[in-house]
Amino acid sequence: MQEFHKVRRLPPYVFEQVNRLKASARAAGADIVDLGMGNPDLPTPQSIVDKLCEVVQDPRTHRYSTSKGIPGLRKAQARYYERRFGVKLDPETQIVATLGSKEGFANMAQAITAPGDVILCPNPTYPIHAFGFIMSGGVIRSMTVEPDDSFFYSLERAVRHSIPKPLALILNYPSNPTAHLADLDFYKDVVAFARRHDIIILSDLAYAEVYYGDAPPPSVLEVPGAVDVAVEFTSMSKTFSMPGWRMGFAVGNERLIAALSRVKSYLDYGAFTPIQVAATTALNGDGSEIEMVRNTYRNRRDVMVDSFSNAGWDVPAPQATMFAWAPLPERFRDIGSLEFSKLLIEKADVAVAPGIGFGEYGDGYVRIALVENEHRIRQAARNIKRFLASGDESMQNVVRLNTRR
Repeated sequence: MQEFHKVRRLPPYVFEQVNRLKASARAAGADIVDLGMGNPDLPTPQSIVDKLCEVVQDPRTHRYSTSKGIPGLRKAQARYYERRFGVKLDPETQIVATLGSKEGFANMAQAITAPGDVILCPNPTYPIHAFGFIMSGGVIRSMTVEPDDSFFYSLERAVRHSIPKPLALILNYPSNPTAHLADLDFYKDVVAFARRHDIIILSDLAYAEVYYGDAPPPSVLEVPGAVDVAVEFTSMSKTFSMPGWRMGFAVGNERLIAALSRVKSYLDYGAFTPIQVAATTALNGDGSEIEMVRNTYRNRRDVMVDSFSNAGWDVPAPQATMFAWAPLPERFRDIGSLEFSKLLIEKADVAVAPGIGFGEYGDGYVRIALVENEHRIRQAARNIKRFLASGDESMQNVVRLNTRR
């Protein structure tokens, strides 16, 4: 039977190859240190869990909720934006709760994309940024990730040479997977460009609170006039260690939020009401839980950078996110990120995410997630040190296998 059209548009899921190998190794008894998927291991703060347990006792909360989010939750998100970014939002018209930022992006793509629309997307990037639009019939034009002059050069070229004119530009700072940061001056220039060329900005700010410097990452909506062209997506998954709760937001331009809300109204009834109430409690908190999460990832980052360096693999220290974007050790660069990731599982019992899974320009890198404790990170470093010490033999075997193919 022929594959369905939308499924045919999707490439093989690179991460699935690594996941299968990881599962096979574990089934054989291997103790895999899993630094691959960005799946936070920290427990959700107890105050949030307690609120969920309290509210779920009321049977009235077991009924259908509302797809755009309960009013109290949207008001709490508005207060968060005003407190954190100095941005005032109308909870009724400029905020919609999403089932995580991933669902928000995918449904925004459905809401605004016509077949053939051109979307400007960073490469490498988090997969849904591109594939949400590909599944909706859009065409992706890759952009550089670095928020510098090269970004604006590629932006100018994209507008000049794209037919039809680009519909939307995707931003993601702090970036997943590269951990690049953007400042407010960068956003000002992007907003001015978007307003001049009538381009929608879709900003993924999922890692707004996971940063390690003194200056917190800004929101694109801090730029005067940005709300005329921009929507921003945030998530509670990393900020409050709530990944399985599936709670996020889209905020900004009223017309775009209305389009997203309408699509969602056909697809879901929103998150379970007790989850939304608990999320409201989190957003209205004093921020101590956020600081605890940030400090944990900072400590893990420092241990990872130091121990991996001692193992013979220099990994740049990320300034934000819960990921490190690491170039392959020099003698493994010819085999690419997927084969290197497989080798790490087979020879070092360590799982990472191959950079090719985030776009072709990510090959040559792997993403390392800080989702194991410091003891396990040091264990991974010891395993990698042994692997690198015997890496020449492993390298020759991979080259021979690739030659036979």
